[in-house]
Amino acid sequence: MWNQTVVGGRMKWLSCLVVGMLIFGGVAMAERKVSAAEGSSAVEQPSKPNILFIFADDWGWGDLSCHGHPYVQTPNIDRLAREGTDFQRFTVASGVCSPSRTAVMTGHFPARHNIDGHFAWVPSNAKRNMPDWLDPSAVTLPRLLQSGGYRTAHFGKWHLSNDMIPDSPTPAAYGYDQYGAFNCSGEQMPVHEDAVETIRFIEAAQSEGKPFFVNLWIHEPHTPFHVIPKYRWRFRELGLSDADEIYAAVLSHADDRIGEVLDALDRLELTEETLVIFSSDNGPARGSANSKLELSYDTATGAGFGIGAAKGITAGRKGYKASLFEGGVNVPFIVRWPGHVASGESNDSVMISAVDLLPTFCEVGGVDLPETYVADGVSQVASLQGEATSGRSKPLFWKIGARWPATKSRPHHWASFCVVHESWKLLANEDSSYVELYDIVSDPYESTDLKDSQADVVSKLSKQLADWKASLPESPSAEFFSSLRDE
Repeated sequence: MWNQTVVGGRMKWLSCLVVGMLIFGGVAMAERKVSAAEGSSAVEQPSKPNILFIFADDWGWGDLSCHGHPYVQTPNIDRLAREGTDFQRFTVASGVCSPSRTAVMTGHFPARHNIDGHFAWVPSNAKRNMPDWLDPSAVTLPRLLQSGGYRTAHFGKWHLSNDMIPDSPTPAAYGYDQYGAFNCSGEQMPVHEDAVETIRFIEAAQSEGKPFFVNLWIHEPHTPFHVIPKYRWRFRELGLSDADEIYAAVLSHADDRIGEVLDALDRLELTEETLVIFSSDNGPARGSANSKLELSYDTATGAGFGIGAAKGITAGRKGYKASLFEGGVNVPFIVRWPGHVASGESNDSVMISAVDLLPTFCEVGGVDLPETYVADGVSQVASLQGEATSGRSKPLFWKIGARWPATKSRPHHWASFCVVHESWKLLANEDSSYVELYDIVSDPYESTDLKDSQADVVSKLSKQLADWKASLPESPSAEFFSSLRDE
C-alpha cells in the first residue's frame, strides 16, 4: 500500500504492515457491525454515489476502438461506452498535463494559478513565471468531497508538483485520505500498481460503509512507454511497425487495468452505485517525422521507449498535445452512471469542460460549494442525465506557451490564447495580432476560418479575452516556491 498521514505538520510514511492492519481492522469492525444487525448480510451501501474518475495521460480522441481506431483494441473502455454515454464535445483546460490537472482539482482556469505549462525542475518553473506546486490551501475537489463524508484517494500520476522538487507538498495536503503517486515528492509508486491500489481502497471504503471518490490517473500513453512483452504479443500478427506495436501495447495494458477495476466494482456489487468517467488530460503527443525509436529515462517512472513510439491519433482534429486546436484539447469523455446516464448513447451537442468537474462532482455528492468560492465551471449533472439545456452561458478560456509564427512541422501549435463562447471559438497568438475564428458547433474540425465574415463576433470575443487576461495574476506567490530557488 502507498499511504501518508500528517503528523505534527509533517508527512510521515506508514509501513505496509501498519496500513494492512488498519484496513484489516476496519474490515473486522465492519463485519462485527453487520453480524450485530438483525437480518443483515452485507454492509449497508451509502446513499451518496461513489465517484471513480479515470484520467489518462496524452490519450488521443481517436485512440479507442469505440472511436474507430484501426488496430488498437480497448474492450473495457468500450464497455463503459456501451453502458454509458460518450460525450464527444468535452474539452480539457490546457493542451498539457499540469494545468489540465489544476483545472480538475480547483474548478478554475489554470492561468488563475499561474500554471500554464507542466511542472518541471525549479529553474524551468521560474523561467516560465510559474510556481513550483499548486497552492495546497486552494479549494480542491477532494477536500470538498472529503467534507461531505467521502473517503478520498489518488492513485497514479500527480504532476501538480514534480519529483525533482523534494520540498513540494504531497497529494495528502490537498484532501486525500490515501494516495500512491508519481511525479510528486517522496516515494514514487510504480506506474502499473494503480489499479491494484484502487481496488484495495474501494474494498476498504465499502467495508467502512463510506462512499468513495478515487482519482485513477493512469500513466498511459505518456512517455516513456513502459511496455510489457505480452502486450506486444497481442499485436504480433498485424504487421505493425515497432513503434505502432509499442503504442498499441501500452494502451492495451492500460485498458486491462481499467477492466480490473470495473470487474472489482461488479464483484463488490458497487457498479449500480458508482459514477465512472474515463477521460484524458490532453491530446496525444507526437514526435517529429524523424524521431527515432529509442529508450528514454524519466526520474519518476523509469526507463521506457521515448517519443519515437508516440503514435496517438485525433481522428481528424487539428493539432496534438500542447495545441489549443481541438486535437490538443478535445479528448474522450465517457460517462457511466447506471440509472442516471443513458446507456449506449453518443452526445455531440453538450459542451463540457474540465473546469465543470468540481461543481458537477460536488452536486453529485450533495456537497455545497463554499460561499466565497467562485467557480469558472458549471455543474453538468443535468446535461449528463440527458436533460435539455439552453447551452453554455459562461465562456471558456485557455492560456499556453506557444511559438509565433507557426512552424512548418507544427502548423497548429501557434495559439497562446483561446476563448469559446456559445458556438464560437477564437484562437489568438501571444499579442492577439493574429486570430482565427471557428463555429465550433457546426465545424468541430476547424476547417473554415470565419474571422473575415464575422468581424462583430471577433470583436466581441477579443474583448472577452482581453478582459480575462487583465484579470490574471502577474506572478505566482512566493509561498509556492521551493527552497531550491534560494540556492
